[in-house]
Amino acid sequence: MAMLHIVNKSPFERNALKSCLGHTSAGDSILLIEDAVVGALTGTVMAPELQVAMQDQAVAVYALGPDLAARGLSAERVLPGLQVVDYAGFVDLTVANEKTQSWL
Repeated sequence: MAMLHIVNKSPFERNALKSCLGHTSAGDSILLIEDAVVGALTGTVMAPELQVAMQDQAVAVYALGPDLAARGLSAERVLPGLQVVDYAGFVDLTVANEKTQSWL
């Protein structure tokens, strides 16, 4: 059963993203929204862990584009392999996954 994990807190403020990464399985997806989008950037402390999840664990990772823009961050700064989605993409992810888990 594929699960969509939604993380909304900055990885520099809370450990929600790190906890989430410890509970994902192959085929799952992670969507970074609100302040969590800063974890999607290259060169951050979370970058190696997200790359491992995407490459070795077959977890798809997404960031919400409007939240990147609201924080003055460009999509060009996100990790290679991480996909930027809009609100319609957010809806598509919820439909495509059997379950959703929000990490607070």
